[in-house]
Amino acid sequence: MIRMRRNVALLTVCQALMMSANTLIIATTALVGLALAEEKILATLPVSLQWIATMLTAIPAAMLMRRVGRRAGLMIGVMAAIIGGILCTVAIFYRHFELFCVGSALVGAFNAFGQQYRFAAADAASVEFRSRAISLVLAGGVVAAFAGPNLARWTVDLFEPVIYAGSYAANIVLYGLSFVILAFVTIPPSPASSHPSGGAGFATIIVQGRFLVAVASAMIGYGVMNLVMTATPLAMAKHGFGFGETAIVIQWHVLAMFAPSFVTGHIIKRFGVMNVIMTGALLQLACVLVNLYGQAEWNFIAALVLLGLGWNFLFVGATTLLTDNYSGPEKARVQGLNDFLVFGMVAVTALSSGALHHAYGWALLNMAMIPFIIAALACGLWLQRRTTSPQQARMPT
Repeated sequence: MIRMRRNVALLTVCQALMMSANTLIIATTALVGLALAEEKILATLPVSLQWIATMLTAIPAAMLMRRVGRRAGLMIGVMAAIIGGILCTVAIFYRHFELFCVGSALVGAFNAFGQQYRFAAADAASVEFRSRAISLVLAGGVVAAFAGPNLARWTVDLFEPVIYAGSYAANIVLYGLSFVILAFVTIPPSPASSHPSGGAGFATIIVQGRFLVAVASAMIGYGVMNLVMTATPLAMAKHGFGFGETAIVIQWHVLAMFAPSFVTGHIIKRFGVMNVIMTGALLQLACVLVNLYGQAEWNFIAALVLLGLGWNFLFVGATTLLTDNYSGPEKARVQGLNDFLVFGMVAVTALSSGALHHAYGWALLNMAMIPFIIAALACGLWLQRRTTSPQQARMPT
């Protein structure tokens, strides 16, 4: 029990460091892209490449960890992030857009490994503690809500007149700390590693109802969140808000994403995973409505708080649904395929976010989210109605 809680605590710190770096990236990357790109419509291309790299690395990362173990795999990922941070910093100094894109892609490759922190926590936890372990690791993002935006503001002009280079140099330090902490993590070998050829294949997995609903919920929750979040700094800049005000909005958003994680596991156990997933979809729908209501600072803050809360319920709920139903030899395949599909959606939304905002504006961008959110609700209702008993509806945690 002591080792289990120690591992979860260390993984929570690593999650906090990763999300602090990601929050800093969220607040600055689109603006750096806008400054470096000759074609301004490509401002969000570095963000898009980051998520494309996450998508493409998701399955290889999961399979590598099955072979070499969680700790070794995570440390390999962090090394890629350190190199990416160095390239991004150099690119900003020399105003080299293409090099900045390469560095962003390497950071994205690391994020595919870092997303496995939640699965590593599930591996380290007992069945009874699993949903809480997942949510507690994600709660490390609460630190990011304060550290990321504030670190961005403190370091944005560290190497003045070269703006933003200091922020990416700070990320290198955060990734280095993660590497050191991971050396102290001890996670039991996965059962899957004992049966490298066992478990269901991809074709069998992708037609299973619970897998489909888990993936759809995570894809929609993450996709809607990322598209609206990525476009928010651009929308705020267009409406005359400064970088400091944008950083505050992002801070509230990230806090809303991760603060509920202290209790999301309890909520899932009390009300059932499908009810939590559907509540997350309703919260994201409320975000869209607030964004459509106006463009005052309070609109941006309130909308992104609702967006973050909705993401938390959808993502933690979907992860719990996945880990509760796939813990045998096919686990690595399921986790890798899940993250490949989820971050494929995130890559598409990141790439389209800047173009949609540039071409159609803030209001139409938000309205385009409504059908996807309704689809997430429909998926939740479908699986809940398929459940034949109250015991199944709650899902074991």
